[in-house]
Amino acid sequence: MERHELTEKVRFGMVPGPSAGQDIEMVEAQYRTHTFARHVHETYTIGLVETGAQRFYRTGAQHIAARDGIILVNADDVHTGEAETEGGWAYRAIYPLPDHFERVCNGLLCGDRGAPYFPEAVVEDAQIAAQLRLFYELLDSPSNRLLLDTVLYAILSGLVLRHSRTRKPLQPRRPDKPVLQRVRSYLMDHLEQNLTLDELSTVAQLSPYHLVRQFKAEFGLPPHAFQVQARVIRAKALLKDGLSPATVAVACGFHDQSHLTHNFKRCMGTTPARYQKALSKTVQAG
Repeated sequence: MERHELTEKVRFGMVPGPSAGQDIEMVEAQYRTHTFARHVHETYTIGLVETGAQRFYRTGAQHIAARDGIILVNADDVHTGEAETEGGWAYRAIYPLPDHFERVCNGLLCGDRGAPYFPEAVVEDAQIAAQLRLFYELLDSPSNRLLLDTVLYAILSGLVLRHSRTRKPLQPRRPDKPVLQRVRSYLMDHLEQNLTLDELSTVAQLSPYHLVRQFKAEFGLPPHAFQVQARVIRAKALLKDGLSPATVAVACGFHDQSHLTHNFKRCMGTTPARYQKALSKTVQAG
């Protein structure tokens, strides 16, 4: 994630959006005495309070968001912001455009439903709060792009389904085995590429929401986890052929050797170098 530091307490940046060419603005900030005047954004605000508490005006009333509270501000909502506690507050927020949410709604609600409206300014939702924390953690370290996309889409779709005025029951869809096999083959044929969830959705002609759930039901793993497993399997084969771990990392689509080592050890219980060394000793003993 690219970040631009404006002050010692505020950092802005752009994070990958749910579709190509539509990145989302993000802020990480801590305030003690600053007070925001009434203003609007052309985007939504989805903020997670990490410490302290914030008081703000939205939709004709004052609201307080404490730690783990999720702040929801609709696009063009007039709002403010100030500290509710003496020590101020720290939070991180993403600012999706209405287009981002319209795309999510179209896939979830089976038709053009437009952008959602969130009636509540603050919601308590432990699952979405945990997903937001995970999303921010993934931004701070090398991670699987499919995982990043999947977590972001889960955040946006969860907010629509559980907290928007436009929510309604999803239309059930039967898994299409040939389609899912096509997605699986596409993943296997492009293991070295940093595929996005949007690309896989295009291959499947399914919304990301339905693709992730149907793929997991069919193969036991969501696409991002399946990709990691397949990369590790390919890495094993290349290590057996004598390629160095650094070369294997690039060939299998990992960011670098440390990223390969992290995922390889999680799956195999040892590092690529130790795995390769053990194989060499076995061959010599034979």
